[in-house]
Amino acid sequence: HLSGCSPFSCCIMSSDEDVYPAAALDASDDDGHGRAFTAAEAHFEGIGLTTDPSGKDVCRLCFASHDANAWSRAEGSRLIILSALCTPAPTAPSAPSATPATIPGAIQVISFGGGFNLPLWAAKEQGFFKRHGIEVQHTITADSKQVFSGLMAGQYHVAITALDNIMAYQEGQGEVKFDPPSDFFGFMGSDDGFLSLVAAPEVKTFADLKGKTISVDAMSNGFSFALRDMLARNGIKESDVQWARAGGTDRRFAALMEGQHAATMLRAPFDLQAKNRGFNQLATTRSTIGNYMGIVGASRRSWAASNEAQVVSFIRAYRDAIRWLKMPENRPQAQALLMKYVPNMNAQIAAQSGDLLLDPQSGFFSDVQLDDKGIQAVMDLRSKLGESTQKLTDPSKYVDKRYWQKAMQP
Repeated sequence: HLSGCSPFSCCIMSSDEDVYPAAALDASDDDGHGRAFTAAEAHFEGIGLTTDPSGKDVCRLCFASHDANAWSRAEGSRLIILSALCTPAPTAPSAPSATPATIPGAIQVISFGGGFNLPLWAAKEQGFFKRHGIEVQHTITADSKQVFSGLMAGQYHVAITALDNIMAYQEGQGEVKFDPPSDFFGFMGSDDGFLSLVAAPEVKTFADLKGKTISVDAMSNGFSFALRDMLARNGIKESDVQWARAGGTDRRFAALMEGQHAATMLRAPFDLQAKNRGFNQLATTRSTIGNYMGIVGASRRSWAASNEAQVVSFIRAYRDAIRWLKMPENRPQAQALLMKYVPNMNAQIAAQSGDLLLDPQSGFFSDVQLDDKGIQAVMDLRSKLGESTQKLTDPSKYVDKRYWQKAMQP
């Protein structure tokens, strides 16, 4: 009986029994159905069910006959489709689908979605923020524009973002032009970015990328310079490929899974999820560039100068969270955080992610330091590939270690 019902599509899971589970997908157009199917496929794959791949083709949808014995769980929870596989669900504190009320007095932090937010989650759940006298409210962004426009407007106070983004804006090369000019800077280091160039199953070498489409957040900032340098080192000219803008890591991952693009730069644990599904890791920044200052804690100089104690406390809490996460006895709790905040993260991927993110040598920076060699590498890349031919030589334009130095004092 369909009278008054809204149409929906569904995906069917194969079964060794005589029962075939089906999941309703709320998507009325081709693009929406594809995203919904990809998310549902990954979700059910994580609990051991295989989805019939023909259901992804919206042209093959048809009416299903009525079965009086069919069982429907009307009160079941919904699978979140918005950012496909790795954006926190609405029940998570950092969900992008609903804007929570601003907490008065809280440090407003913004970052891209993904398991690399592990120190933020640990700092909150283990009480490190509270221990250092601050409250933090975390927002997930869709793209770099939201991050830096929000920082300039005072909507956000701290961004966990790429150092290269800071350089881009301070050199007037950012996507958004500000008047007066921006005063962004990095005050602590988080990690080297955990960056990998990951390609579709049929793309096995760099040479296979010729003529295909590679997605980026933006050509003029983020990690696109590291990607372009990686291609050049492996004999691929920028004109050999096509470029598409697809947003942050979580959105590029979703687009890659859907076959919209042939390759993209991914951060852990997205690269692990991709490899587990048959995609190929062509290279990493660690193997091609070496020291690279990927992710930093950033703010406006004006806000930091007026809120020095809060910046210092944030650095200490973030550092304490990383040290706690790296303790072997806390690994099960670290993996539990990944599974709690990253939908479709199963125990296997959580364990792999923990090994990578918390590696004593190559994981999150235990002392959240701003690595000089890594900063120089980012400056060199922007000097070579940025809009201006001017060589960047002064790191103090982009970072200020004074807050970190105070945070490291007893």
